[in-house]
Amino acid sequence: MNNLAKTLINTDQLPQTPLFGTDGIRGKAGDILNAPFTLQLGYWAGKVLEQAVSRKGSIIVGQDSRNSSDMLAAAIAAGLTSAGLEVWNLGLCPTPCVANLASDSEAIGGIMISASHNPPQDNGIKFFSHKGTKLSDSLTQKIETHLRTDCMLQGANLAWGKSYQRPELVQQYVQSLQKSLPQNISFRGMRIVLDLAWGASVGVAPAIFQQLGAEVISLHDLANGDLINVNCGSTHLELLKQGVQDYHADLGFAFDGDADRVMAVDSQGRVIDGDYILYLWGDLLRQRQQLPDDLIVATVMANLGFERAWQAKGGKMQRTAVGDRHVQEAMWRTGAMLGGEQSGHILCHHHGVSGDGIQTALHLTSLVKQSETSLTELVDNSFQTYPQILRNVIVEDRERRSQWSECEPIQLAIAQAEAAMGEQGRILVRASGTEPLIRVMVEAADQQLTNYWTDKLVRVVEQNLAAQI
Repeated sequence: MNNLAKTLINTDQLPQTPLFGTDGIRGKAGDILNAPFTLQLGYWAGKVLEQAVSRKGSIIVGQDSRNSSDMLAAAIAAGLTSAGLEVWNLGLCPTPCVANLASDSEAIGGIMISASHNPPQDNGIKFFSHKGTKLSDSLTQKIETHLRTDCMLQGANLAWGKSYQRPELVQQYVQSLQKSLPQNISFRGMRIVLDLAWGASVGVAPAIFQQLGAEVISLHDLANGDLINVNCGSTHLELLKQGVQDYHADLGFAFDGDADRVMAVDSQGRVIDGDYILYLWGDLLRQRQQLPDDLIVATVMANLGFERAWQAKGGKMQRTAVGDRHVQEAMWRTGAMLGGEQSGHILCHHHGVSGDGIQTALHLTSLVKQSETSLTELVDNSFQTYPQILRNVIVEDRERRSQWSECEPIQLAIAQAEAAMGEQGRILVRASGTEPLIRVMVEAADQQLTNYWTDKLVRVVEQNLAAQI
C-alpha cells in the first residue's frame, strides 16, 4: 500500500479485531469513523455492492440526527461517487426507510449513517443489499479486506458518479407503511404518546399516527444531535411511562435514534417489550393462518416465559444469536414470517424485510384497536415472564472484550451457575457487538436465584476483564 493510502485510512491505527460488528461499523465519531476512513469505506463498499449485483446503479444514503452524521454522509457519498456510482441522499430518515427504498427501487444497495440507540458522541454505518437485507458476512469481509490491504485507484476517472438530494423519496416509505395496515383502519378515539428520542423518526411517526386519526402527544420531537437517545427513547423509558400516565393515554411507544426498534408502554405504565409484541402479533397471524408452522424466530435473549407460553399454544420458536441480522437470516432460511428481539427489533416479512419500529408500533396499535380491548388486557392474558436480569460491564479494551470467552475464571463461574440452576434457568454472557460492554444475563424461575448468580457473574467479569488496564 502506498503512503497516500496509509494516510487516507490510517491503517496502522485500525483495530486488529473485525471492523464490522453485529450491525455495521460503529464507534466514536472522529475516532475510527473519520472522514478519510469513511471516504475509503464508501469507495470499497460501492465496488463490492456493484460486483455483487453485476450492474451499475444508485446507492441510497440516509442518516439520523447526530452532529457527526452530515460529515459521515458527505464522506461516504464522496467515496461512492469516486467509485463511479450515483448517490441518492435522503437526509434525515429512519433506517428502515433506507432498507425499504433499496428493495423497492433499482438501487444496488443502501447505507444508513446512525449508531442506533448509542449516545450522541457515537456513530455508525449500516449497509443494506439491493433486497433491503443486511449485508452477508462474506460481503462485509470483502469490504474490510479491501480497506486493510488496498488503496483507492488514483488518477483520471472517466465515470465519476453524481450525488443527488432526494428527501421526497421518504414519502414512498410512508405510503408503504400505510399500505401495510388493514384497509380502513382508524385510530380515532385513541390517545398515543410517542417518544421520538430527538432522532430519525421525528418527521414520520407523529404525522402517520395523526393521519390515522389518533390524538398524538410527542416527546423529544425535534432532530437534535446533542440529545439523541439521552435519557429518552427505547432504552430509557421512564419519561414515556410518566407521559402515558400523565396524559391518560391508551398506550405509548419509544423509538431509538434511527427508529428500527420500538418499545411499548401500556396505560398502566408497564413496559411491553419485544417478547410481548412477538407473542401478540404472532398469535394474531396464527389465528389468520398467516404464520407458517406457527414459527417465531427470536434470539437467545427471549424470555423463557415467552417461549414456554408460545409452545403451550402449539407454536415453535427458533433462537438465534443477538442481532436482527441473525434473526433475518434465520427467517429467510426457515420461511418464518415473524421474528425479532426482546429489545424491540421486530421483523414481519408480510410487510417488509427489515426491522421497523414505526411499522411495529402501527401494527400493535391496529391489533389493540381491532381487539376492542386494551393493550393492558391483552398482555394480562398472554404470559408471565421469568425473572430476568441483564447487567452491563464496561470493558473498553476491544481485544480483551472480543476474547472474553477464553477467560477461565468466567467460564468456571458460568458452569457453576448453570449446574446450580439446571433447567430452571439459563445464563447468557456475551460481548456487545455495538458498544464497549460485556453483557451478563441471568434468567430463572426464582428471583433470589437470579439475583445471586447475576451478582456473582458480574463480579467475576469485573475482576478479570474490566479491572485490568
